Amino acid sequence: MLDTLPLDIVRTQSLTSLVQREVERLILTGELTPGERINEQHLAARLRVSRGPVREALRGLEKTRLVEARVNRGVYVREISVEQALEISEMRGLLTGYVCARLAAASTAEQRAQLAQLIEDMDAAIEAGDAQAYYQHNLAFHDALMDYAGNARAKEMYDALVKESHLTRRKSLFSARAMAESNAEHRVILDAIRKGDPSGARAAGEVHIVGGKRRFLDAIGVVEAAI
Repeated sequence: MLDTLPLDIVRTQSLTSLVQREVERLILTGELTPGERINEQHLAARLRVSRGPVREALRGLEKTRLVEARVNRGVYVREISVEQALEISEMRGLLTGYVCARLAAASTAEQRAQLAQLIEDMDAAIEAGDAQAYYQHNLAFHDALMDYAGNARAKEMYDALVKESHLTRRKSLFSARAMAESNAEHRVILDAIRKGDPSGARAAGEVHIVGGKRRFLDAIGVVEAAI
């Protein structure tokens, strides 16, 4: 809620930015679900602001493709079709392979240790049957890959794609089997990075995203050949 945000943050950011960040959080955490109509009046009351900042925030989120305005119907949380999800996955695969290759060519012991710790954290989440914790550690692992690779443009592109993919990706990581497969692929990526094998790391990164695409299709009961 806005009234719980630190005062220094409130002072340094516009009200619209704060509202946009909060609405984005509601979408990415699933509190506002794909296809749901966003009631500006209710949202303004919840955030204790006027409707103006909410309206401006929704315009900003439309640019990031998290919401869509429908003529004479209002603003809705965007729904991602299977075809769109697969397109996003393909682009994420290219970027993931690229940054994995960069890290295999140049990474620090500290970076590799942090990646290893995140993999262990995901193992713990699997053991506990905590899909939400796994999902968060998984996001942190991929964010770390992007951060450590040191290419700001690649990270910017990836962040935009991953925000869209939040609207569907949770579906593919609910089962223990899917989480275990995903984390095994993380280990292959880290192993190639440790070996200083750029081509192997690139392949491992791309294979991991392909695996994620397969897990997504399995989760929703769609045969890829039919797409």
